Amino acid sequence: MSAPAVQAAPIWDSLVGQRHVIETLDRAARGDGMTHAWLFTGPPGSGRSNAALAFAAALQCTRAGCGECHSCRTVMGGTHADVTAVRTDALVIAVKDVRDLVRRAALSPNGARWQVIVIEDADRLNDHGFNALLKAIEEPNARTVWLLCAPTSEDVLVTIRSRCRSVTLTTPTAAQVTEFLVRNDQVPETIAAHAARASQGHIGRARALARDEGTRNRRNEVVHWPAKLISLGSCMNAAANLIEVAKHETDAQTAAIELREKAELDRSYGVEGRGKRPREYAPALKELEAGQKRRAKRRLLDVIDRALMDLVSVYRDAIATGVGATTALVNEEIRADIAQLVRRSTPEAHLRRIEAIFTAREQMLEHNVGPQMALESMMVALRLEGERR
Repeated sequence: MSAPAVQAAPIWDSLVGQRHVIETLDRAARGDGMTHAWLFTGPPGSGRSNAALAFAAALQCTRAGCGECHSCRTVMGGTHADVTAVRTDALVIAVKDVRDLVRRAALSPNGARWQVIVIEDADRLNDHGFNALLKAIEEPNARTVWLLCAPTSEDVLVTIRSRCRSVTLTTPTAAQVTEFLVRNDQVPETIAAHAARASQGHIGRARALARDEGTRNRRNEVVHWPAKLISLGSCMNAAANLIEVAKHETDAQTAAIELREKAELDRSYGVEGRGKRPREYAPALKELEAGQKRRAKRRLLDVIDRALMDLVSVYRDAIATGVGATTALVNEEIRADIAQLVRRSTPEAHLRRIEAIFTAREQMLEHNVGPQMALESMMVALRLEGERR
């Protein structure tokens, strides 16, 4: 008879469909299998950053993650003195920021437990950043723990990942996401089920879809495009529309963030109101504005990227329907459009369309091609004109 599963601490409640991961981290937080460096991998939305942060809280908690004590609440709130979480909207994490982390990691913790460094986007380190990090992981401080997060282990330099204990998260099922939204966010089950399918297991995206009607409406507009791409004009309009919607959403996110960052800079240099500006203020402001510009660009690309993945889901549904698969559709609500795609084209052609979407994605994210050029080219490759009827 197998031993009963250990009752996991409450701090893990936000991890959906990750029972094996929870058991591993829970045991480590209690002293079984603990090590100085961990690599959390998993597809987008699987919760790798949430898992790392929950683990950090469990390491600081005397009850391995009660979720209620001061340590748990401050870690999850981002204010714990011994937990540093690095998040970035930039394309690459700057080497100087990595060196700052290495210097911090060499210090002893303020409290009695651990100094925890969480890098949520370790895949955005370049070779220089990884090399700056390597020595700190090779020769760790006895009370420092590194938690790195990346989509796959291949996104991390081999000399780094070989020194980390690997934790692999999986994409939760639609049923698991639905149950989570109903239980934790009190979302009506029909909306929760739609958000779970549409997000394809991405927890953050599912919560956005479940909570915000505007987000659902924007996605609904995107998934209707494939059946409408029948002329060059419709392709150009779709590309322009996608950029306009993405900019609108990005501007809404960016404005409040940039105002807060500017206010924090002014406070730190004592120039609130009409105070005299010290000599060091101008270069600091210039650096802030340059960083804001890079982060705004990344946010725009992230919004566009979500829309591209929504388009991919439509063509996958068309392929599945076209070959007679009985799996549930991601986009059940547009079954009529999918049936039209099946009638007017072939599974092979839809595969080529998916390839065109990933080509546009690579052009924008990796080769710095402008969104308008990449999206116009992509939309033309997606059109149905000339396909079978």
